[in-house]
Amino acid sequence: MLRRAAAVVALVLIVVAAMLFTALNQQRFDVDFAFIRFGVSSGLALVITFAAGLLAGALWRSAWIARLLAERGRLRNALRLAEGRAATPQGSGTGAAVPSAASSPAGAPAAGNDAR
Repeated sequence: MLRRAAAVVALVLIVVAAMLFTALNQQRFDVDFAFIRFGVSSGLALVITFAAGLLAGALWRSAWIARLLAERGRLRNALRLAEGRAATPQGSGTGAAVPSAASSPAGAPAAGNDAR
């Protein structure tokens, strides 16, 4: 809850700073896109440019995060597959698991370890 309130306060402060910056920079100039030409204040042009760069960076970062999440999914599937292969016995083919020394009860001799 506190984190959300801090984010809202930070967003409000950024908007107020942008409005103040735009109000203090009233020099006008023409912006010419391919077929459109219009006049804009320097403060507004800088704020729009900053916002466009911020959005472009967020889009790039989200694409990077999407690739990471996809890779994580592939790794989880590979791990499940490897764990499944490790859990199945590979030996007699009867499907019966052969107990190992680590799985025998404490104090009981493991299979094949006779103390003769």
